[in-house]
Amino acid sequence: MKPEERQNEILAILRAMQKEFHVEELADMLGVSPLTIRRDLKQLTLDKSIIRTHGGCLAAGRASLETGYYEKVALHFELKQAIGKAAARLVSSGEAILINDGSTTYHLATHLAGKGPLTVCTNSLAMISELSRYTDIHLSILGGDYNPEHYSISGSLTENMLDLLHFDTVFLGVDAVDDSGRCMVCDSAEAGVAKAMLRSGTRKILLADHTKAASKGYIAYGTLRDFDTWITTPGIMNEQLRIFSGLTNIVEASR
Repeated sequence: MKPEERQNEILAILRAMQKEFHVEELADMLGVSPLTIRRDLKQLTLDKSIIRTHGGCLAAGRASLETGYYEKVALHFELKQAIGKAAARLVSSGEAILINDGSTTYHLATHLAGKGPLTVCTNSLAMISELSRYTDIHLSILGGDYNPEHYSISGSLTENMLDLLHFDTVFLGVDAVDDSGRCMVCDSAEAGVAKAMLRSGTRKILLADHTKAASKGYIAYGTLRDFDTWITTPGIMNEQLRIFSGLTNIVEASR
């Protein structure tokens, strides 16, 4: 079988099965070596046809085919993974939590194994395949308008639904935290949903690596004062860190 034919076969398997596969599983199914599969997966990743996920598993999805979501998840991967692990340690069994559609919050979803029973609600379509793997997680998806750029759900219907819900902990991402501590995102629809999410939680936790600090954004949905904790990574300038620490509790997650 030619590489192109084998790669198409891999995509057919992933789309039909709608689950993640280990390299070894695909190698057994296609009768080739794991090394050959890894080469195929590297090419499929470059083609944006698959998503590489935590633990070496693969998932095919429209998130990689039709949006830039995959690039965001992969950007600063180690930093976001460290934040996801640290955030998962704050989740307790029996909680109802809300996770927004950020590329950093995605890494929280990949580290919830063994944390259940949990109720997890999200507006992220990309997280469905990840969270549905866990039998001890009750997964709820917010309704609203489909946002193809973020592979998520947003809009006034989403905001109205959030006003009827309450969560023990809300985990939110951000595109930028400006010098004054405002939490910024790229569009008004995303800001509206983020504001509603902030209102719906007892405990609010921001997940954003240090590269987001003192960056520029388009519209603010809140400030660091709205959060109980900001989980970030080492690297924020000392003066900025001093200012931000006066607004919220800051936890630095190590890689």
